[in-house]
Amino acid sequence: MTSITPIEFNQALSERYLAYALSTIMSRALPDVRDGLKPVHRRLLYAMYELKLNPNSSFKKCARVVGDVMGKFHPHGDASIYDALVRLAQDFSVRYPLIDGQGNFGNIDGDNAAAMRYTEARLTDIATLLFQSIDADTVDFVPTYDTEGMEPSVFPASFPNLLANGSSGIAVGMATNIPPHNLFELCQAMIALIDAPEIPDEDLLKYIPGPDFPTGGVLVESSENIAKAYLTGRGSFRLRAHYTKEDLKGGNYRIIIDQIPYQVQKSKLLEKIADLLQQKKLPLLGNIMDESSEDLRIVLEPKSRNVTPEHLMESLFKQTDLDIRISLNMNVLSLSGKPEILSLKSVLMQFIQHRTQVLRRSAQFRLKHIEERLHLLKGLLIAYLNLDEVISIIRESDDPKVELIKRFDLSDSQAEAILNMRLRSLRKLNEIEIQKEHSALEQEQKNLQDLLASEAQQKKYLKKEFTSLSKTYGPETLLGKRRTLMSTPPESIDLNVLEPVEIEPVTIVCSAKGWVRGLKGHVNAHDIKYKEGDEGRFVIHSQSHLKILLFTKKGKSFTLSFDKLPTGRGQGDPLRLLIDLAPDDDILYFGDLPQEETAFLLINNKGRGFQINTKHLVAQTKQGKHIMTCAHDEYVFFCAPITQPHVALIGTHRKLLIVDTKDIPHFAKGQGVSLQKYKDAEPSDALLFDAANGLTYRRGLQIVCEKNLHPWMAKRGSVGKLAPLGFPRNNRFEG
Repeated sequence: MTSITPIEFNQALSERYLAYALSTIMSRALPDVRDGLKPVHRRLLYAMYELKLNPNSSFKKCARVVGDVMGKFHPHGDASIYDALVRLAQDFSVRYPLIDGQGNFGNIDGDNAAAMRYTEARLTDIATLLFQSIDADTVDFVPTYDTEGMEPSVFPASFPNLLANGSSGIAVGMATNIPPHNLFELCQAMIALIDAPEIPDEDLLKYIPGPDFPTGGVLVESSENIAKAYLTGRGSFRLRAHYTKEDLKGGNYRIIIDQIPYQVQKSKLLEKIADLLQQKKLPLLGNIMDESSEDLRIVLEPKSRNVTPEHLMESLFKQTDLDIRISLNMNVLSLSGKPEILSLKSVLMQFIQHRTQVLRRSAQFRLKHIEERLHLLKGLLIAYLNLDEVISIIRESDDPKVELIKRFDLSDSQAEAILNMRLRSLRKLNEIEIQKEHSALEQEQKNLQDLLASEAQQKKYLKKEFTSLSKTYGPETLLGKRRTLMSTPPESIDLNVLEPVEIEPVTIVCSAKGWVRGLKGHVNAHDIKYKEGDEGRFVIHSQSHLKILLFTKKGKSFTLSFDKLPTGRGQGDPLRLLIDLAPDDDILYFGDLPQEETAFLLINNKGRGFQINTKHLVAQTKQGKHIMTCAHDEYVFFCAPITQPHVALIGTHRKLLIVDTKDIPHFAKGQGVSLQKYKDAEPSDALLFDAANGLTYRRGLQIVCEKNLHPWMAKRGSVGKLAPLGFPRNNRFEG
């Protein structure tokens, strides 16, 4: 019979919410001060440890690892487990990667990793330090969620992973954000703390001047603010991109950005700068190019050589993520098992206490095994001293075990060891080896007992451990070298006093055979000369600070700036030298990149299309940007800015359809949606117009304006109706 207990709603809600909050805080969001790991990371690494994915072993599929973690230890979704695995393998996310990944694990652009069935992983050398002496009863093991196995509650962790790799997380009512630090500096600070536990917090800055991010950068924060943040466990650090000036001929120069701030995605950063350029909010910047390969390389070209690098970069620092603030909130699960906001010194001291406890438990575990081994060796030595009598008892006694115990006062385990000896072990050499082992174990036993009894020896052991670690990952090593430079807060630069950049009229010419050039001033199209056999195709009257947008039939967009075009009296250069234009591709649209946010209409030869904003059309590289997906038999036949509310479509089947542009969806890329249906036909022409003014088309030498358009107005995806009587036979609005 079910019993119902009445309870106040407020009480029930608060109790359940508190249980949920504690579960989130303790089991998901906050790292442990001892090993610096959250449960999902700890279970992930332990599963790999059980799979024997050591640094010298072969890789295993990540799907296998995720499956083991989910099935044995972590009853949550595979996506969250795989995301955690990927992050531990990304050298731009963690300072000291704990997982060695093989395959596509994402990049600094923000691209996601490949699916777990494609990627492989194993542990790194530094990850093995987390498990050091885990089998020596150094940490407690607890039942897994299904009670079928055991998992460690924490790792022995012989290196300070919490500060070395950092951590971030959001719980209920609290959060944590710990930036990564340099392992060599952490080891030096812990050695100093072991020698002088009363050392002031401020003095730790001699050893740890600030965070050390995997992506480098320049920390431009005052030492006072850094000291205050480390003392209170709360604060923030100002981080900037690292750049160098590259001198060119004629007094020109360009800026090379080789390091961007931590957790800033390069693609979004470039997109932001491009948007600001388009909106004329970066008057000092002429052009930006991404020349990154394995190493990051962003090239910035000033508008004029009179612009100083300091002024150019300051304008970018103020408006983009080339200058960010990294928060510090050292909220962790302390040794007490409760969430606490700790200072830098407290975090290091609690890690030292953890290592001391691991050292003591390891020594006690070893002592126990030594005592058991010495006990057995003592029995074996008794057997060697009375070998003839022992052999006689074994041969003649009905129960030799009982007889041996009674005759030589042995324990059950000693008698069992004697009976299990092989005949070949009875030689003199084995007796000498047992005596040596006995003496060595007695000496080791004494050393361990002295270690457990002496706090000074324990400190000496830990100092030796941290010194060895600092040598392995010292500043002369590739992994240990400090990547983030320390600097002082920058001086304020007044950008309002800068002279405005000169803007002049220009003409951009592209011939029918693809030769492009730029001319100063607005030149009449009839006055422009071309090579013999060539003629004009695109002539644009523009301004020197504006960019040119190109769109091809293969669905790719490119952007060019005037200062990149050949000028002078020559015929220019082939367009294929400036952009990667495929041999079977051709320019469909060639015009100014609109300064204001504008939508373009794209339509392919299958009648599919969509709207796209100019910010998605901007391409930063010579390779351009693939916008509209085209199969081998598809191509884009219409590309134009949407300046009118309606679009008229007509196909080879002579069916006319008028669609409101509001019904056409916006995409950033893709195939688009069906605008007009065809059967054994394809689009012939498209025209943007205002239906209120009528549809104008050419009939021979006459210009006809059709006012009553209701028969042809319908939703996108319709077939349409036959064109008006007398519509041009070539199905073109221009006749």
